Amino acid sequence: MRPDYGYFEETRLGKSHDAKLFKRLFAFVRPYRRMLIGSIGLVLLITALDLALPYVTKIAIDRYIVPGAPSAGAHSTSAPSSETRFLRVDTTDPVVKKIVRQYRHLFTVTGHTARISYTDLAHVKKRDLALLRKNDIQGIGVVAVIFLALVVFNFAFNFIQKMIMEVSGHMIMHDLRMALFQHIQNLSMAFFTRNPVGRLVTRVTNDVQNMHELFTSVISMIFKDLFLLGGIAVVMLALNWKLALASFAVLPIVLAASLNFSKRARNIFRELRIKIAEINTRFSETIGGIRVIQLFQQEANNYRRFRQLNHENYLAGMRQIHVLAVFMPLIELLGVVTTALVIYYGGLRVLTGSLSLGALVAFISYIRMFFRPMRDLAEKYNILQNAMASAERIFLILDNTDVMPAPALPAGRTPLTLDRIEEIRFDNVCFSYAGDEEVLKNVSFRIRSGETVGIVGPTGAGKTSLINLIPRFYDPTSGRVMLNGRRLMNFDPSSFRTRMALVMQDPFLFSGTIRDNIFQAEDAPTDRLVSEILEASNCKPFIDRLPRGLDTVLTEGGASISSGERQLISIARAFARRPQLILFDEATSYVDSQTERQIQQALEKLMENRTSLVVAHRLSTVRHADRILVINRGRIIESGTHVELINRQGFYFRLHQLHTGKESALDD
Repeated sequence: MRPDYGYFEETRLGKSHDAKLFKRLFAFVRPYRRMLIGSIGLVLLITALDLALPYVTKIAIDRYIVPGAPSAGAHSTSAPSSETRFLRVDTTDPVVKKIVRQYRHLFTVTGHTARISYTDLAHVKKRDLALLRKNDIQGIGVVAVIFLALVVFNFAFNFIQKMIMEVSGHMIMHDLRMALFQHIQNLSMAFFTRNPVGRLVTRVTNDVQNMHELFTSVISMIFKDLFLLGGIAVVMLALNWKLALASFAVLPIVLAASLNFSKRARNIFRELRIKIAEINTRFSETIGGIRVIQLFQQEANNYRRFRQLNHENYLAGMRQIHVLAVFMPLIELLGVVTTALVIYYGGLRVLTGSLSLGALVAFISYIRMFFRPMRDLAEKYNILQNAMASAERIFLILDNTDVMPAPALPAGRTPLTLDRIEEIRFDNVCFSYAGDEEVLKNVSFRIRSGETVGIVGPTGAGKTSLINLIPRFYDPTSGRVMLNGRRLMNFDPSSFRTRMALVMQDPFLFSGTIRDNIFQAEDAPTDRLVSEILEASNCKPFIDRLPRGLDTVLTEGGASISSGERQLISIARAFARRPQLILFDEATSYVDSQTERQIQQALEKLMENRTSLVVAHRLSTVRHADRILVINRGRIIESGTHVELINRQGFYFRLHQLHTGKESALDD
């Protein structure tokens, strides 16, 4: 077998097609579109409130703080009138009239109106000044309440909008992760042969998590920032179009910087996704092979390789930071330059009277607000590029079609099902994992119901590969695997896999209790059934010794128990399945003689009245088989019973002699 170490997902991707990625992501967003639309509606309200705040400030300044400022409008170029320098008051108010009399040298009275120069207000006592401007003070109070109300509503709408997007974002990630997990589960064994565990873990965890901010903030906040930019531009043009156009002069520079940033950021984020996957893969391999690493004292070499990989990830991260360190301060600098331009140009217009002070203050606030969404858009684009780099990798897996082909049936026909396995037949089967390196070559044989067939041969002869074709983990390169006279690929896999049990050379146990590992497909088995299965599989003695018995929790892979005990549990799991066909793959290779006898006894009970295919490393395991197939270099070279093959004195005879000599040497 020659695995593909090219790491197909990690190859350099070409030009990005974000529109296609967004279209595909929308399939996951669609179930929550009402929440998204509601969020966008709230964003519109929030944007309106944000735009109102500076304008309320303008009203407070022009109407109450500095009343009498020019009101000619944004397009006025006339000189200010003389009244613009005076505060006017109504002398029909007895309190005001009294103050005017007290400072009669500062006031000019015309009818029921008195006026005083703003420069002379400094000579009026604070108490009297407050009485003169009580209407302005009341007006400021009203404006302050309105301002506070706008802020409170802004907070409330932001809170609701954030909660909606967080809930919908997490649900979208949940659906995306489940779709990815389900798709990976349905991929063929060849896919897992080529892809390390660490990379797949990265796709399901890190890459999906990278989509979090895309779903929770980017989608709705981009609308907010765009609406805010458009609203600010309209308000600024309404206040003073010349000043607004002067402020917009920096936009071409911002656009050019953004385009350059986006191109560089995508490539960097792609590289980061690759490096994180490689780090996870290396770490997963280190944990899985820690015994070998420590035994051969490879800690230092493994550390150096990991350090190099981690350093490459660090360098990629530094390139990302370098891009951000240039782009973000550049946006800040352009914002400061624009603000300075507004202060200078707008200040001149205030001095000439063509712009009110309140309008200038509001204009400065809008300019600062104008660059805030631009910075936000830059940050969101940064998040977007990261998310799109992850989305590319996720969809590369979701687009992978390396699955077992569906049953090849005429239109309208459903896959075949079966009630009982009567016969399995191989007709000139050839198989290869990669390229032209055939592992099996023109293999033909037949297994009838109730028959026990053994498969023996040297290491690498193709025994395990042959076993893997029967549950259809792989399809043959050529030839046919037949089940009850029909091609195996025409059956629904679940119909024949539920009638098979596989006892592997190195059984895999899941994290959880022994009970969960044995009775995975059983719904609350009875105590009697549990006892029968444990007795038949020879599991009862060692399980009874455990503190919690069947409810003992196993670590990953069952590392807390011996290999022989793991094998016995896998046999018990096969018993619980009540299969018609038993597939044994070197079931006694890694155990001592005493445990081998226990396993052999359990296997004999399991094979009673069942069809069995036994791959054996120790020939004693298949001595009593109805038929033995001898495989060498992918071909069946001999077939017969143990006695028949010994009498032929061929390849099997030599294997028997070799194994007999080894066993005698061990006994000595």
